[in-house]
Amino acid sequence: MHVATALVRMGHSVGALDLDLRQRTFGRYMEKRKAYCTTHNVDLAMPDYHDLPEIDRSKLRPGENIYDHRLSAAVATLEPDSDFILIDCPGSHTRLSQVAHSLADTLITPLNDSFIDFDLLAHVDPETDKILGPSVYSEMVWNARQLRAQAGLPPIDWVVVRNRLAAQRMHNKEKMQSALETLSKRIGFRLAPGFGERVIFRELFPRGLTLLDLKDIGVKGQMNISNVAARQELRELMKGLSLPNVTVDF
Repeated sequence: MHVATALVRMGHSVGALDLDLRQRTFGRYMEKRKAYCTTHNVDLAMPDYHDLPEIDRSKLRPGENIYDHRLSAAVATLEPDSDFILIDCPGSHTRLSQVAHSLADTLITPLNDSFIDFDLLAHVDPETDKILGPSVYSEMVWNARQLRAQAGLPPIDWVVVRNRLAAQRMHNKEKMQSALETLSKRIGFRLAPGFGERVIFRELFPRGLTLLDLKDIGVKGQMNISNVAARQELRELMKGLSLPNVTVDF
């Protein structure tokens, strides 16, 4: 949500899809944002969010997957008017997620700062901390990269973002950094600055707001040091993504 609205604020047209059809966190975020704008009569930066269209199964060709068709139809609708299309994928391995990964020019993988989440990228020997091999998620990314190569498309720029970082300098935090740097060279991703563990993010979601909205909606008393630091984190993340034709100016 922060990436999408930041891009809109910088003058880019952004289409958005949520492929987690059960949980729909991103879709719910958009609904809350639209409701806030209506209730408070304000105009906030808004990506062009679409639900996946329904498809008449009788019109599918033999062997054609309905989810592939729904995703391609949604992307085709957004593509003519979008500088960027942001696709939010579920945490689980689904057909929709697999296809979306093969479409990605830039893949952003948020990773909570824990070896529980690290296990989604690679398997580690608990005694030696040695990386034993890639996980099922890394293998899905590898398959997506192979599909893009076969289609003659540019390689995926895979960016791992450490999320919910603790403020204190802890041993686990340093071990995570070291392990990710080692793994990045092995399976081909790069690290970008992420977000700290901050109350403000949990407070913003119910209203559909982002950090960049606070001054626009006239919020007083919330721009404390932590919130200013969070805004800087977002700025550094947007710079770290190195998206084409994007100059970070907020």
